[in-house]
Amino acid sequence: MGNCSSGSCGSKQGGSSCGSADASIAQQEVAITTSLGKIKNKILVMSGKGGVGKSTVSTNLALGLASRGHKVGLMDVDLHGPDICRMLNLTDKIPDRQSKNQLLPPMQYNDNLKVISLEYLMENRDDPIIWRGPLKIQAIRQFISDMDWGELDYLIIDAPPGTGDEPLTVSSTIKDAHALVVTTPQEVALADVRKSLNFCKHVSMNVVGLVENMSGLVCPHCSNTVEIFKSGGGEQTAQDFAVPFLGKIPLDPKVVMGGDDGQPYLASDSDSPAITAFKELVNRIEKSMSEKPTLEMASSCGCAGGVCNPDTCDC
Repeated sequence: MGNCSSGSCGSKQGGSSCGSADASIAQQEVAITTSLGKIKNKILVMSGKGGVGKSTVSTNLALGLASRGHKVGLMDVDLHGPDICRMLNLTDKIPDRQSKNQLLPPMQYNDNLKVISLEYLMENRDDPIIWRGPLKIQAIRQFISDMDWGELDYLIIDAPPGTGDEPLTVSSTIKDAHALVVTTPQEVALADVRKSLNFCKHVSMNVVGLVENMSGLVCPHCSNTVEIFKSGGGEQTAQDFAVPFLGKIPLDPKVVMGGDDGQPYLASDSDSPAITAFKELVNRIEKSMSEKPTLEMASSCGCAGGVCNPDTCDC
């Protein structure tokens, strides 16, 4: 785009090519707007560091919402380490596109849950993704514009760790997305999570809440909880940043095994502390998103980005 405006594009042919690119981008913007207009609530699950269980939280949150009758989409934008397909044991491949304008179906986990991940598009799921920023940005935009999401109550977006291309693309493309920030209790994780919370402030993204994952280990023998990573750091960080604290989820070996086996533990009938905590998280997300102010109300009170934080706004 910059080369064209500077004249280095040169010929009539080059100008035509640039005009075609502009038209393609404009067409994609329309498709993105149309797709997002059918989705009521968008939640970006993010954190400052890896290994805190974002994908586990994303998957179980999506399953929990779907089990309550909500129409849910789960979008994996962790392009270099996509895990959602494996955690749900989804092995479908993308169908051949019959026409240029045809929308592609996401994978259907059950009647209420649709899923898209880069692994859905790969011939060999063990191949590395060696992409720079522009390709990652385009892939995420295509996940929204080229997929037939239909009408959804929730779109859960599983992001990679950090504050780079992927969460930045989501925040700029999905203007009304809310962030769910995941941490573990130890200080090394909390230090990075504070960066994520400041990222949300910088891009004017409302934080629906912070959840402390791996908050103690559930003993598989006696079901008591041992605080191997300490406890309480997530709640204190939420207070420091004036964002809702959505609870503590203990580390349960059965949750880990369920994810590895493609049989998510939340789908079982167990009443373990971890499942109880996940269900409470779903309760709080449902309540928070149902109570969030409308964009018109947010605009009238002057909240940044047109989205209110119900914990800090008087509207």
